Amino acid sequence: MIRIVLAEDQALLCGALATLLSLEQDIEIVGQAADGEAAWALVTAERPDVLVTDIEMPGMSGIEIAAKIRAEDLPVRVLIVTTFSRPGYLQRSLQAGVSGYVLKDTPSEELAGAVRKVAAGGIAVDPALAGAAWTAPDPLSDREREILRLAEAGRMNKQIAHELGLSLGTVRNYIASAARKLGAVNRIEAFRIARENGWL
Repeated sequence: MIRIVLAEDQALLCGALATLLSLEQDIEIVGQAADGEAAWALVTAERPDVLVTDIEMPGMSGIEIAAKIRAEDLPVRVLIVTTFSRPGYLQRSLQAGVSGYVLKDTPSEELAGAVRKVAAGGIAVDPALAGAAWTAPDPLSDREREILRLAEAGRMNKQIAHELGLSLGTVRNYIASAARKLGAVNRIEAFRIARENGWL
């Protein structure tokens, strides 16, 4: 029996996924979470074979949970189920130790197949999406990404500097570097381009 935890902040979708996967005789749902913190708590308490998670959730993203699972060397595999078909999200997911990445419009039998493949130690990624990920590398450093996220959230350079313990000049340099890499003319265009490509 493959024991899974489901993490999805949209209640209707979480219920639908649980219903579909529960129809499979070899899959057991041992917990459902509506945010990242609850998902992490379930993962540490239940130690499921597979965490089936969305990317964007309150508290912690699915990618952040995957990175924590790897950092703590937990025997839990991660399958991302998302609407984001952008290569940047897939790249970041794989870097965090995710074993599978499928889209929410995947047929139920393929989703169950992906769960089985991931649980068995394999990798389950849509081939077309995997190809795109290799042709569109993420140009941002982790610090540039962190600063662009804060800028996207409405923080001014001075606030970002204070929050991260950096000088104002250093923050400006990071924003300028990110904008240059993305071909953006200002910080607003920089975080828009990064968001559209899945690099935030």
